[in-house]
Amino acid sequence: MNIGAAIKDVIDYQIKVLGGRTVGDVIFFFVILFVAVIIAKIVRINIRRTLKEKVPKTTLNAVEKIFYYGIITVGFLAALPYIGVEPTGLMVAGGIAGIVIGFASQTVVSNLISGIFLLIEKPIKIGDGVSLGDVSGVVKDIRILSTTIRTWDGIYVRIPNEKVFTSNIQNFVAHAARRFEYKIGIAYKDDADKAIEIIKNLLEEHPLILKEPAPQIFVEELGESSVNLAIRIWAPSSHWFSVKTEMLWKIKVSLEKEGIEIPFPQRVIWMADKKKG
Repeated sequence: MNIGAAIKDVIDYQIKVLGGRTVGDVIFFFVILFVAVIIAKIVRINIRRTLKEKVPKTTLNAVEKIFYYGIITVGFLAALPYIGVEPTGLMVAGGIAGIVIGFASQTVVSNLISGIFLLIEKPIKIGDGVSLGDVSGVVKDIRILSTTIRTWDGIYVRIPNEKVFTSNIQNFVAHAARRFEYKIGIAYKDDADKAIEIIKNLLEEHPLILKEPAPQIFVEELGESSVNLAIRIWAPSSHWFSVKTEMLWKIKVSLEKEGIEIPFPQRVIWMADKKKG
């Protein structure tokens, strides 16, 4: 028996059974899939390490899955020709299906893309005090499709990421310091320079009021019944509200203690005397 002829018959039989593909082609198909899975796992691990402390757990899981299955899908399409399947037809069918699904779920896709851009750009983070359009509060969660805000009065609001991404975002704590301002009126008979000095000394004693930028205190306006002082103060963003509420009362008490009057609005009415004829 001719051994060479027998091997040739086995190979020809395998090629016939596999539709013209050799065992090597099939092996190469699975090797590509195996490599794609390995690469997907490596990318997934690196994404987890990089974003673990930066994004919520739910968002991190979604991003991991997108990259993991995306890489495996690319590897699968690249390996298909080795088993006699051309991906062109699948891509055309997938493209048509994608168009149909895209029209059917346009809002979902838009929110998904906006969510990815929010994760990349990072205009807001969990725990930030923000204003998004007509909603203001603290960011509690940033997901792939939506962002959750707890308003200042404790109401939870879910906002689609498309609206978040296209809104004018005001982040109250993105900068380390934040300024607030008072307008305080004193009586015309009182010494404005003395009032400014009292307030200045009071601000210098507070540990959370920043020295740089320095507070500003000046006469802003001569009102109808008072000399109006403008007081501008910088404090750490994480403490600005408590400092603001605390200092307003302290300024009032200190001015009154030093004899500086904070007057009520006043009107002077002149009555003409009518003499009887």
